Amino acid sequence: MTAAAAPLRGLVLAGGASSRMQRDKAALDYGGRSQLDRVVALARRHVTGVFVSVRADQAQDPVRAGHSLIIDTFTDGGPIAGIRSAFTRDPAAAWLVLACDLPLLSDAAIEHLIRSRDPAGFATAYRSTYDGLPEPLCAIWEPRSADALAEWVARGHKCPRKFLGAHPVTLLDPIDAHALDNVNTPEEYARARAALDQGTTREAMRIQIRYYALMREQAGRSDETVETEAGTPAALYRELGARHPFTLTPEQLKVAVNGDFSDWSRALRPDDVVVFIPPVAGG
Repeated sequence: MTAAAAPLRGLVLAGGASSRMQRDKAALDYGGRSQLDRVVALARRHVTGVFVSVRADQAQDPVRAGHSLIIDTFTDGGPIAGIRSAFTRDPAAAWLVLACDLPLLSDAAIEHLIRSRDPAGFATAYRSTYDGLPEPLCAIWEPRSADALAEWVARGHKCPRKFLGAHPVTLLDPIDAHALDNVNTPEEYARARAALDQGTTREAMRIQIRYYALMREQAGRSDETVETEAGTPAALYRELGARHPFTLTPEQLKVAVNGDFSDWSRALRPDDVVVFIPPVAGG
């Protein structure tokens, strides 16, 4: 991000009707916390000023009312109304836009999106792992897109994905095949809960990491503390590889957790200290 980049705010879209789910998706429970609360907490770890986008008739809903709200000011409906309303609230800001129904979204995916941001374009977004098209609801929308969105709607269009396909945007390959899996049906909700229960994704926790030799050179530091949802050293190393130019594969490394050599599949716990140990010669 350059010095001229607009400040980045967060917008979690929670104004949908949840017709396929047959109940409010924002209120879906994951370990005692609502789906909306999970995504808001995720956004707050990366940007300041996080708002929840709602329809006017949702403003007093208890699932939403505890958050800072942006009420739709446009009648065109759908996600575009929420995005345009955010620009009305703060036209000088860029907006990290997230759908509320992304329970598998990770800190690493958000960090990669922000780090790859192109303020000169209309938006920075991931490509879908299913069809390669832009994913507009896990994307950074730049201020210059506001007027273009208004023109798009005036021409009778409402699809934000098609908007991104027709305008200059930066598209990224996803670093996690399932991070953008959304939950629209009871069956998808059950699969997401199962994934969380199996530890393929989990609540963010603080992990301390120490680097030596080649790893220290490539990370540009000797240690760091990260917030991560990685459940194992293997998953953690994949996340770190999106931040640092590591060249060694897990097969070339040993891993230690809290001072003891460990298996790559060991379950991580909050405040663990992890060390990835390269070969002595760094090769």
